[in-house]
Amino acid sequence: MENKRKVSRIAGALYLVVVLTGMFSLAYVPKQLFAWDNPAKTYNNILNHETMFRLSLASSVLCYTAFIFLPVVLYYLLRSVNGKIATIMALLAIISVPISLVNLQNKYHILTILDGLRQSNVPAGSELHNQVMLYLNQYDNGILIATIFWGLWLLPFGYLVYKSDFLPKVLGILLMLGCFGYLINFFGNTLSGNYEGLGVSQYIGLLPAIGEIGTCLWLLFIGAKNKA
Repeated sequence: MENKRKVSRIAGALYLVVVLTGMFSLAYVPKQLFAWDNPAKTYNNILNHETMFRLSLASSVLCYTAFIFLPVVLYYLLRSVNGKIATIMALLAIISVPISLVNLQNKYHILTILDGLRQSNVPAGSELHNQVMLYLNQYDNGILIATIFWGLWLLPFGYLVYKSDFLPKVLGILLMLGCFGYLINFFGNTLSGNYEGLGVSQYIGLLPAIGEIGTCLWLLFIGAKNKA
């Protein structure tokens, strides 16, 4: 008999790393440093809080590295439910990792700008402020593309959780709803330039947050039931 409880807690620990590092790099740091309508303020915030900016990069690398191993562990946990769907789940999750890592180059370009100005000892003008903002917008676009796969993998994941007899069905439903939350926000941002201004994206974004955080905590602190 496979020790599902032990495997689920390993998955929960990896999921917790993904959640915490993701919240820091994708939510906390942008809120503290980025003023999307003010390039000069954004540049000065990054310059004055460079350590936080660098920590967001390190945090992102930890997040994406953990996200390689998380679907693999979940595959071993859920393959007894349906092996083919578990394989699809793992592949959809892992596909997002190279997209996310390559996208980090946009933030590293900003560090290159800061290092170059520090060496030349020349004050930054509006052109460099706009260049930093361009890289941040490119990074944001890369994150938007990654959300396609952050959403898609939740559909087979949620289905497997729902069909299993060792995890709560409500978590499976929430995970599948989370898939559509990601996809609605992706297509909303892609098809409408004013989508963020409508104010619905933050509420739709709660769908994957509730499902993923709830599943993470359940796996970590309660775990799957062992079945003969």
